[in-house]
Amino acid sequence: QVQLVESGGGLVQPGGSLRLSCAASGSIANIYHMGWYRPAPGKQRELVADITFGGRTNYADSGKGRFTISRDNAKNTVYLQMNSLKPEDTAVYFCNAQIRSWGSDWADYWGQGTQVTVSS
Repeated sequence: QVQLVESGGGLVQPGGSLRLSCAASGSIANIYHMGWYRPAPGKQRELVADITFGGRTNYADSGKGRFTISRDNAKNTVYLQMNSLKPEDTAVYFCNAQIRSWGSDWADYWGQGTQVTVSS
């Protein structure tokens, strides 16, 4: 069984920084894509940033220049460094990963979410 566990959310003032972490655990053979999503009007969730196993990154326009996604493949962990945070960044951030478990096919997994609140 595979689990994604997020941490690092919290309350921060505008202009501040937070670092989110998401660790995958369980019977994992391979992890391809890992990313961060948050709810958006008219959508279930929108992409914040994602990263492939090889390190290729992709960012939503809202986070370009402020957010940095990275991963430690040895630890099956993805990070999101968020700088210059704005009140509109307030949301629950969900971790997502495409994982192949031993003896199974590729599947999408989601974490439980971590709350980020940007407020003075």
